[in-house]
Amino acid sequence: MENNTTSNEYVRGTLKTIVLNLLAEHDRMYGYEITQEVKDRTGGAIALTFGALYPVLHKLEQEGLLLTESVEVDGRLRKYYSLTHRGNETARTKTNDLERFIEAVRLLLAPKNLATE
Repeated sequence: MENNTTSNEYVRGTLKTIVLNLLAEHDRMYGYEITQEVKDRTGGAIALTFGALYPVLHKLEQEGLLLTESVEVDGRLRKYYSLTHRGNETARTKTNDLERFIEAVRLLLAPKNLATE
C-alpha cells in the first residue's frame, strides 16, 4: 500500500509533463487513451485515475497549451486533446527539465564512490 501512495506522490508532481509528452508523440488523444498508454508503457507501475488526469487536462487547456475537439464515436461524444504550438514547446522544455532532474536524483541516490584514484 505504501508503495502505491509513494508512486502517486511522484505522479502528481510529473503528471503535467507526462501528459504533454504523450500528446507531443501522438498528435491527439482522448482521456481513456492517455490512461491506457501510461499503464501499457509502464507495465502497470503507473495507473492514472481520471480524477487526477482530467483536472490536469483542464488546467493545460486553460493555460493555452491544449486544444480540444469533440467527435461522435458510436453515438457518444469523445473529447480529443492536442497540443497548441506553445504546448509543443512547453512539452519539450518540461520533458528536458524532468530528464535533467531525474539524472540529478540518480546521482544523489547512487552510492558515493569513496575510492581515490
